[in-house]
Amino acid sequence: MEGNFEKIYQVVRRIPYGRVATYGQIARLLGNPRMSRIVGCALYAAPEGLPCHRVVNRFGGLSDQFEPAGKDSHRLLLELEGVPFTAEGNVDLGRCQWPEGL
Repeated sequence: MEGNFEKIYQVVRRIPYGRVATYGQIARLLGNPRMSRIVGCALYAAPEGLPCHRVVNRFGGLSDQFEPAGKDSHRLLLELEGVPFTAEGNVDLGRCQWPEGL
């Protein structure tokens, strides 16, 4: 499991400033589209400084796991990078998803 976590962290480090990827995208990039839950577990245990805030769910939804205020903290980190949101409050994946076409 630890080896998988490090591979996940390597992908997350590649997500550019102002862009996001989904848990499923990361799983597909690693060759196993069924491991999106493992991606979430890895990010929950991620080392300090990893840009976990650049990972959202398949709808552009935010996580409650961010400190100190859950989804509000997650949104603030993304807004500081200029990530656009829809009127419903999700990340606008059509405008900032990385990598394109995956």
